Amino acid sequence: MKKISFFILTVLLLGACNGGNKKASGLGLDAGIEKRIDSVMAQMTLEEKVGQMAQFTVDVIGKGGNLYFSDEPFEIDPAMLDTVIGKYKVGSILNTANNRARTTEVWEKTVRTIQERALAETGIPVLYGIDAIHGTTYTAGATFFPQGVGMAATFNTHLMKEGSRITAYETRASNIPWTFAPTMDLGRDARWSRQWESYGEDAYLNARMGVASTLGFQGNDRNNVGSHHIAACVKHYMGYGVPVSGKDRTPALISESELREKYFEPFRASIVEGGALSLMVNSGIINGVSTHADYRLLTEWVKEELAFDGVIVTDWADVQNLLSRDRIATDYKEAVKTAINAGIDLVMEPYNLAFCPTLVELIEEGEIPMERIDDAVRRVLRMKFRLGLFEHPYWSRSEYPDFGSSESEAVAKAAADESITLLKNENNILPLPSNVRILVTGPNAHSMRTLNGGWSYSWQGEKTEEFAQEYNTIYEALQNKFGAANVRYEPGVTYKMDGQYYEENSPEIGKAVAAAAGVDYIVLCVGENSYCETPGNLDELALSENQTALALALQKTGKPVILVLNEGRPRLIRKIEPDSKAVLQLYLPGNFGGDALADILTGDVNPSGKLPYTYPRFEHGLITYDHKPSQNIDGKMEGAYDYGAQTSVQYPFGFGLSYTTFEYTNLSVDKKDFVSGDLLTVTVDVKNSGALAGKEAVLLFSSDMVASLSPDVRRLRAFEKITLEPGETKTVTLQLAADDLAFVNEKGEWTLEAGEFKLQAGDQIAMIRCTETRGWDRPNK
Repeated sequence: MKKISFFILTVLLLGACNGGNKKASGLGLDAGIEKRIDSVMAQMTLEEKVGQMAQFTVDVIGKGGNLYFSDEPFEIDPAMLDTVIGKYKVGSILNTANNRARTTEVWEKTVRTIQERALAETGIPVLYGIDAIHGTTYTAGATFFPQGVGMAATFNTHLMKEGSRITAYETRASNIPWTFAPTMDLGRDARWSRQWESYGEDAYLNARMGVASTLGFQGNDRNNVGSHHIAACVKHYMGYGVPVSGKDRTPALISESELREKYFEPFRASIVEGGALSLMVNSGIINGVSTHADYRLLTEWVKEELAFDGVIVTDWADVQNLLSRDRIATDYKEAVKTAINAGIDLVMEPYNLAFCPTLVELIEEGEIPMERIDDAVRRVLRMKFRLGLFEHPYWSRSEYPDFGSSESEAVAKAAADESITLLKNENNILPLPSNVRILVTGPNAHSMRTLNGGWSYSWQGEKTEEFAQEYNTIYEALQNKFGAANVRYEPGVTYKMDGQYYEENSPEIGKAVAAAAGVDYIVLCVGENSYCETPGNLDELALSENQTALALALQKTGKPVILVLNEGRPRLIRKIEPDSKAVLQLYLPGNFGGDALADILTGDVNPSGKLPYTYPRFEHGLITYDHKPSQNIDGKMEGAYDYGAQTSVQYPFGFGLSYTTFEYTNLSVDKKDFVSGDLLTVTVDVKNSGALAGKEAVLLFSSDMVASLSPDVRRLRAFEKITLEPGETKTVTLQLAADDLAFVNEKGEWTLEAGEFKLQAGDQIAMIRCTETRGWDRPNK
């Protein structure tokens, strides 16, 4: 059996002798695990070490086809497995075959085959990774939650953590112990095609959701993740979501202060507070430097300043991209050298089997020091030990009886309920009366694909209809709610499902207008078809011409139009919003989005979502809520040059209506004067002053009144989701660390300056004062 018996016996005995919870000083390491790593590494050849730093996609080892595709039904090709594992000793595999979801049974057979070959060859289990980003999205029958931007709209970290816990369980049920999630990119540019994967535009909201998700995935003991949890991979480090062009994987320009203060913060929190075991690197370029080649960001900021002991993995083929796209290397060999020396530990080189011999050659030539290789291999092995893969490299599907359970689906439905955001409700037209006649129309009215978006059963989500037939589209959900006889369907505009996401068929607006004659209300479902990454790039942020024309035509009928937005990013609606009687933002709510919308339309669920981004009104009016005072909507200058820096938005960050009303009173802070290191306790009374029970996300904002660098007009500092019965009042207590009021100056140094700050919750305001200035230079506050 080659090395399997000795390796496995050795590491198990070392684990039994040293225990599982003994910590090495300083870094949160487990002394027992570190000793077991030492034993394994002492026996590894150079080729075996290099193999641990390589990751290939599963189609490379599939039968038939070629490197990019496999025959169906999918099976492992023993010859290719012998090449990848036997010859190159590869330590990690990712992805799903042929870009489609698999059953848990297929996953079990696939992973078991891979692991048995790896154990026989090297005694070291393979680390399998998957994009499980809103549920176990490459497994048939898994529970799908709202996409990240929808989860952010809940402002509910408990739901976020529970959703990730369920996803971890169902990913383990698929024999996979590692997910490439959560996504920590700040969604600060509405044009960006991955906006919906983020938790919105704010650094604090992203950080809180990221920490909750990481803990949900991994549990509370990062050295012993356990059989019901998986390793998280926070991505994409960092600044990925604000390309200058708005196009995916294109360069970004970010000031040093913004980079440290905002873009770094969610990653810092997920690593330091959440204990994330791995990190994926931004595919793009920041300030002219390819992130995969950035020693400062990868090694100095993360590994040294945060004492990160986990794995840094590339994104898809991004070492090759240093050569072929970014042109910072003369050949592939130089690209590999640059990335590994910058701090990359694991290379996602999906198809290029030349990686392993290239890296071996670089080491033998002294171009990459052996200590850099040993550090990377130690990190990869550490994660495998933390995941328990040496003890249990594969397992039986039968060990996970709660896969896709009704209890898990209830959590997904609750998340969809709390994510949907009511943006307009003219004359309280919602909720609708019972027994009304409804026309359901628009291209998103009868599609599971549009409810889920990308990364759903396939990369672009185009296979969703094949897997999600048991769930309800919006049309089907409204039929169930209002009665089939009372609900008509005439789309008017449809997507070209076999084309690009933005392609639409010839509109039939007249049919929809005619269908409106016999109804009381029109539920118009517009937005986007599913897309992901670069294929989702756009050249125009406005809603499509066909959909806009459909809305305007239906509004002319005189029937009240309820506008339902089912979209991954905020498409401009200024032409159709004024005559819409109600506006609801669904984002990408997952398989239970149709049911959640139906419950909100009838009032069975009171909407409680709040916008996690600023909804723009104009293409050239993109702005974030934490802008500078010079960008204020009503900013004016005196004298001859009296111009306003006016930026008009459709809806502001944090906005969201309810069917009830909430009153805020008695905002107070326990310390009116404070210094660095203090913890401020803020309380506010919130009363449900309406007639219906409701949930309210209580948001606490701060404003630095004067600073040596022009301050942001406001920043979110804390939030809590509460439930209130009619007439009920709750005192909400929020904690605010004084140092969180600091900013990063132009030199990259944290600074808390003496002066006044305004705190605001609802319409309540309190003033506080910092009495002492303090500065510090480490990003890990």
